[in-house]
Amino acid sequence: MVNVVVAYQDHFLRRLMKVAVGTQPEAVEIEEGTVINFWLPTTTATKNHLPPLVFLHGFGFNGILTWQFQIPAFSRSHSVYVPDLLFFGGSFTQNPRRSPAFMAECLAKGLRKLGVERGCTVVGFSYGGIVAFKMAEMFPEMVRAVVVTGSGMEFTRSVSRSGLERLGYGSWAECLVPDTVEGMQKLLEIAAYKQLPLPARVVKDAWEVALIEHRKERAELLEEMVIEDHNFKVHPYTQKIHFIWGENDRLIDMEVARHQQMLLKGKATLQSIEKAGHLVQMERPWVFNGHLKKFLDSLNDK
Repeated sequence: MVNVVVAYQDHFLRRLMKVAVGTQPEAVEIEEGTVINFWLPTTTATKNHLPPLVFLHGFGFNGILTWQFQIPAFSRSHSVYVPDLLFFGGSFTQNPRRSPAFMAECLAKGLRKLGVERGCTVVGFSYGGIVAFKMAEMFPEMVRAVVVTGSGMEFTRSVSRSGLERLGYGSWAECLVPDTVEGMQKLLEIAAYKQLPLPARVVKDAWEVALIEHRKERAELLEEMVIEDHNFKVHPYTQKIHFIWGENDRLIDMEVARHQQMLLKGKATLQSIEKAGHLVQMERPWVFNGHLKKFLDSLNDK
């Protein structure tokens, strides 16, 4: 039987991105044995004259599935780049490194090869938010601003332990890389504010698309994501930082967002969205897009 998620992605979404939105996929070799797939503007004029906007996905779906409601909304005002992170979509590496710093390094190298040197706003969701902060820390000349949803600067052991205990999991791999369809169903229930009566076949198809490949490598990414509390220090970011959060996020709750904002001591702003969970950009895309647009517009204020 046809996988409905594959059919939607390959026969509708990819065509929409190419024809209506004006983006195309390109595999970029970062180093020998490391390739990242980017969706990027098709026209040179767009690349050269519009401010670059980079969207980083989290665990689960790839770039265009995660940001399918944002890419069309911002492609006319920005030069939009949407990578598939390593071990998602068409991206892979033979390098054994799994840290967020390595991911950030690969993305920066890829963007430079695509002609993006500076002035980026990086929007990160969940794990992608940690990578976005790491890019801002490591490449301040490239990253102008950071927008994060459902994530933070780092993921400390204490925050990790508290979250796992609250959710009833033994590890983040068990939660975010479930090995059964039932585990996928539970993850969707936790991540979403409103429970959608998805047919069992759709859940199974989503699990096959999102979570069967590269299970070992993704678990390693999650292991490297967590740092010991004594290693956490707030970096003196030079960029503007904005959090957009679902008020009903049960995976990474609002207290994390408020704590992050407090740690940044006035350098960050926070916008919450009611009736939205961890998947806020998919559950309430028009509201999310409105807040993101307002922040992007503020970057140009004198």
